[in-house]
Amino acid sequence: MKRFVVMFIAIFFTVSTIVSAGGGGQRGVAQPTLSAYVSMDERVANDLLEAFTRETGIQVNWVRLSGGAALARMEAERANPQASIWLGGVGLDHITGRARGLTTPYRSRYADQIPAQFRCPNNYWMGLYLGPLTFVTNLDRAAALGITPPTSWADLLQPQLRGHIRMPNPTTSGTAYKVITTLRTLKGGNEDAAFAFLRQLDYNIDQYTSSGAAPGVSVAIGEIPIAIGFAHDQIRLRQQGANTVITAPSEGTGFELASMSLIQGGREPIEARRLFDWMLSSPTAERIFVENYFVLIREGSQSHPAAFDLDEIVTIQQDMEWDGDAVNRDRLLNRWLAEIGNRR
Repeated sequence: MKRFVVMFIAIFFTVSTIVSAGGGGQRGVAQPTLSAYVSMDERVANDLLEAFTRETGIQVNWVRLSGGAALARMEAERANPQASIWLGGVGLDHITGRARGLTTPYRSRYADQIPAQFRCPNNYWMGLYLGPLTFVTNLDRAAALGITPPTSWADLLQPQLRGHIRMPNPTTSGTAYKVITTLRTLKGGNEDAAFAFLRQLDYNIDQYTSSGAAPGVSVAIGEIPIAIGFAHDQIRLRQQGANTVITAPSEGTGFELASMSLIQGGREPIEARRLFDWMLSSPTAERIFVENYFVLIREGSQSHPAAFDLDEIVTIQQDMEWDGDAVNRDRLLNRWLAEIGNRR
């Protein structure tokens, strides 16, 4: 009898648990989750990922990291990845991630909507949008200081701009690494010439920030008169009321190919692929990108009238595979540290 009572109690509690967890429709069913690293504007990322959750039911837990910081985090977590997808950030960083074995290939069913030159031929990364390097000048500060907004790389070296320019740190920001590779290309591949320019430019830099968007914010609020960054970040601030002018260097400029990759060994591969596909196909995602002045590369995409069109400016012929190669990247960044960063 005692044995029967024990068995009855066990069965009762088992059934009660099942009913409370799964009875009455979907109550108790765990919401799927996804962990992500994001290297784009935090507000844009929040809008995108909230929309994704509304449309798919997948909750995204994300951390905003600059491109360099994202690579460092994934390297440190190689044996135990804490995220499954990496969204945004300069495409060169994604090429470096592939070379270091930090990402894994995935061919989305929407891949063919992206022109071949803007996606990895082996499906390790996929381009999302373009953004040219430009200069932004606070017109109020410039007038007070008696300086003219720069319109060329050469203008940045003028003595009157001493301490009046801000840019990101190449070791933490893909934006600033793009500055180095752009100058190298403009100098015909001559790294010595590129670094001679960077050393001269350093005299006019007041500080190097950890993120690529931060210098533009400093210009918008009048903390510094001039900054180097990507056009879409600068346009957003101008549209919000900052009294600024945005100029593209007349000698030619580089541009980012913001991309996304799946992280090698990520714990949520199904959910990560859902987000990957959604970023390429969702009308909601396209609307959010366009509202924030990004130049989308998917065939048939819309564009914002205030956004820069690459046809309006002089762009350089970029070798993204060379620029993103891990050996080349490490050499250039180590040289920047030795000749500039560590000497401050």
